[in-house]
Amino acid sequence: MVVLSQKTTLPTLLLFLLGLLSVCCCRAELLRFEHEAKPDGSISFLVVGDWGRKGLYNQSHVALQMGMIGEKLDVDFVISTGDNFYEDGLTGVSDPAFHQSFSDVYTDPSLQKQWYIVLGNHDYRGNVEAQLSPSLTDMDSRWLCLRSFILNAGTEMAEIFFVDTTPFVTTYFTNPKEHVYDWKGVLPRKKYIENLLLEVESSLGESTAKWKIVVGHHTIKSAGHHGNTDELNMLLLPLLQAYDVDFYINGHDHCLEHISSPESRIQFLTSGGGSKAWKGDINPWNPREMKFYYDGQGFMSVEVTQMDVGIKFYDVFGNELHKWSTSELGKFVI
Repeated sequence: MVVLSQKTTLPTLLLFLLGLLSVCCCRAELLRFEHEAKPDGSISFLVVGDWGRKGLYNQSHVALQMGMIGEKLDVDFVISTGDNFYEDGLTGVSDPAFHQSFSDVYTDPSLQKQWYIVLGNHDYRGNVEAQLSPSLTDMDSRWLCLRSFILNAGTEMAEIFFVDTTPFVTTYFTNPKEHVYDWKGVLPRKKYIENLLLEVESSLGESTAKWKIVVGHHTIKSAGHHGNTDELNMLLLPLLQAYDVDFYINGHDHCLEHISSPESRIQFLTSGGGSKAWKGDINPWNPREMKFYYDGQGFMSVEVTQMDVGIKFYDVFGNELHKWSTSELGKFVI
């Protein structure tokens, strides 16, 4: 920890901050947030992704059901797996899409909780700094969006690692087609990814939480339209396996999905049905691994205790489509 002296002069302070900034650019420790558990020691939250369409494509209907399930579960917070604003992110902090796609859509009292948010590839096609700006939090206090960060949910119960996955995908750099990506803060890309992986590995290794959950926008394993993300399988998945991560939660594919890995304890969960979905767009997958796939709109709930984690997927009408839980010993119950 660095402590500034009260006698530090302004020029010295500026030089110090510039030096600190240069160090941070090389290796920046992930910011960490705390979210207290309920009095009974449990945590519950919702997960939605690929949603920002100004209420269209059933986004408002999904939001309505999220509100109802959120009230039933007394959720503590909401996670967004990215692609928060279609088609090309936000133009700036004054873009009306922020209110049209977020504040004016998720209006139920049960959803007036903290939202923890990562960026998706569509968000990178706009002004990334706008989504990261505290100005949005000033307008809607629920909004907390960072590239990568850590959430401690309950005392040593669940640790949630949010990872900025878009910069991993090579094609966005080599073949962006007609799209323009905002790579400020990411370039040079190789160094950005190296530093991020170092911080993720360090944080996973130091974690003493009962449950380890990693959240990113892009898939690692998926039978949906985009399928597996090769770069994440090569660079991120080995860390998840090495440090006994329990769940990887993502969006990107506009579906609801649960794949169980035969190689490790990791459960791969896709919650990307926040608005527009891709009907019938599914690729063949080993039925022993594919626990659930739904090519429609919806969202997911997660309930966590020291002994158990339970997940449920819901469709746009609030119907429970799939549920799964794991015991302390890691035995699976479908």
